[in-house]
Amino acid sequence: MIVAAAQFPSVPGDIAANATRMAGLVTEAGEHGAGVVVFSELALTHYDLGPIAADPAALTVLPDDPRLAPVRAACRAAGVAAVVNAPGRSGADGAKPTIATFVYGPDGTLLTRYDKRHVAEGESAVFAAGTAHGRFTLGGIRFALATCFDNSFAEVPERAAADGCRVYLSSAFHGDGERVARYAELARTHGLHVVLANGIGVGSPGPGAGLSGCWLPSGERVAAASAGPDGEGAQLVLSDVRDAITLMADPAVAAVPVRECGEPLVDVRDAAPGLSVDGLKAGADGAAGEGAFAHLREGVLRRLLVAQEALPAGLRLQFVEGYRPPALQRRYFAQYADELRTAHPDWDAARIHRAASRYVSPPEIAPHSAGGAVDLTLVTADGDAVDMGTPINASPEESGGACYTSAPELTPAARANRRILSAALRGAGLVNYPTEWWHWSYGDRYWALATGAEHAPYGPRELGAEPAARCSDGVTPDGVTPEGGAAAAHGAGAER
Repeated sequence: MIVAAAQFPSVPGDIAANATRMAGLVTEAGEHGAGVVVFSELALTHYDLGPIAADPAALTVLPDDPRLAPVRAACRAAGVAAVVNAPGRSGADGAKPTIATFVYGPDGTLLTRYDKRHVAEGESAVFAAGTAHGRFTLGGIRFALATCFDNSFAEVPERAAADGCRVYLSSAFHGDGERVARYAELARTHGLHVVLANGIGVGSPGPGAGLSGCWLPSGERVAAASAGPDGEGAQLVLSDVRDAITLMADPAVAAVPVRECGEPLVDVRDAAPGLSVDGLKAGADGAAGEGAFAHLREGVLRRLLVAQEALPAGLRLQFVEGYRPPALQRRYFAQYADELRTAHPDWDAARIHRAASRYVSPPEIAPHSAGGAVDLTLVTADGDAVDMGTPINASPEESGGACYTSAPELTPAARANRRILSAALRGAGLVNYPTEWWHWSYGDRYWALATGAEHAPYGPRELGAEPAARCSDGVTPDGVTPEGGAAAAHGAGAER
């Protein structure tokens, strides 16, 4: 995934103008292949506390404020998440506003709200401090949120790293380059990718320094915007954080408990004749064959049909592979690990295991073997292929990394088609494994980790060995329906 920091001169007090400018930068970030764009502190109003204190009714907002509609619409159109910092209205009568961060997902809905926990001395007369930590998961990556003065407290990035966050997003209005330079040490000390969106123009504390930038976990700065106070107008700085993706081999995935619900595996060819199976994986694997590959859990198939209904006219889902027997999964994993071992004789066993899990899931947690994962693509109504950037099952080595769902160097057509596929499947409650654009799942351990579910209702299965227990119709044990699952589905989800 590419993450962008947006630096632009906000118009003091003009929420509508600034929201329109933000929407344009979201669109531009999407054209560069970004999956997330973060804005500076109080970018929606400019960092000018006097007008906010004088007229909080006009200059504070809730996440659904109509003036933010252009940002939400741009997120939906571009398939990009936006991290918007603004004076946030409280739901309580008479309560002070907060310096709030609203994270809008790639469908324009609110993923989370974070209220700045450490307000500076000059801010405390206007704003209240928040209490919760800022976290969200998108594209298989766990993000932490911080706002300006928060970064002066070592426990903030320390807690972010302890919570499993890999990317740290800071919205700020720093006034000097020395303060910006400290982010290198923050990144290095805590092993985090750090992305800073810093303000420009003259605000309450004086001129903003600009210099928005990105740092690797090593502390190396890999991108920087111009210096303030005027900078060079609107700018985006970009950083590739694909190595922050939570892979199938991550211990956090294996730690998710499974409470098998007993939902049966069904043959999609019989249960869903309207779903195209022309791309069904050929039965070249002995007993595994097409008969096994054509199976899915009932709940997954139900969600695929919901997703197909959400596609634009003229496009259909094409099913390629569903269930995979555990023995075959073990064989695939061993074969790919052997390929990596041959290509990289200097890699130790742990590195081979982790690298292999980019493309083939470790057998003990494989979503395919649970019947919860599906490999699929888009085709036209006539069954013709559309440009998805790579063939299904192209490995990272074969594709030069273009198999990653948010790979940066895709053609506009491929990027647009992946966004269409992603929007339909996310909306139906499935999650994507970000190293493979074609692989989506529901109900498995990776899905549970990505959505925050307490457990996975689907565990590994042998075809034909159906447990006696059954899920209630339309509802899995965690209470998620096909429609209800959509709101939580902005995370990760699958493997080869």
